[in-house]
Amino acid sequence: MIQRVTVPTLFAPPVYSHASVVEAGTRLAFLAGSVPLDADGKLVGEGDPVRQAEQVLANLGEQLREVGSDFAHVVSTDVYVVSGETAVLSAVWDVVEASGLSIGPHSSTLLGVACLGYTGQLVEITATAVVPEPDRG
Repeated sequence: MIQRVTVPTLFAPPVYSHASVVEAGTRLAFLAGSVPLDADGKLVGEGDPVRQAEQVLANLGEQLREVGSDFAHVVSTDVYVVSGETAVLSAVWDVVEASGLSIGPHSSTLLGVACLGYTGQLVEITATAVVPEPDRG
């Protein structure tokens, strides 16, 4: 269902694919940015990008479950981190990698940005995922 492509003539990415190809007719979910807020709308992990990344991924998992998908079916993400330091971006990526989200590996872009939508927000992840057909066993 998902063909993950690493281009042999390009630098080999560490834990992601250059592209993911999905056959026409497959249901796709385009998820809004997952943010580090709890169910009451309170920021989780103030000042801590790693803790915020953990909350963002937990929320992303909830978004995926609601549409009938999961981390294994994510084909693409954009990971936004409020920082200009590669060490901070790498620390957030380590959380993404440990989450199982990179099991495809999926195609991803990791970005350092100036700010995000909520006061104190340091991490946001958008995703596109395949929604597999339910088993009719």
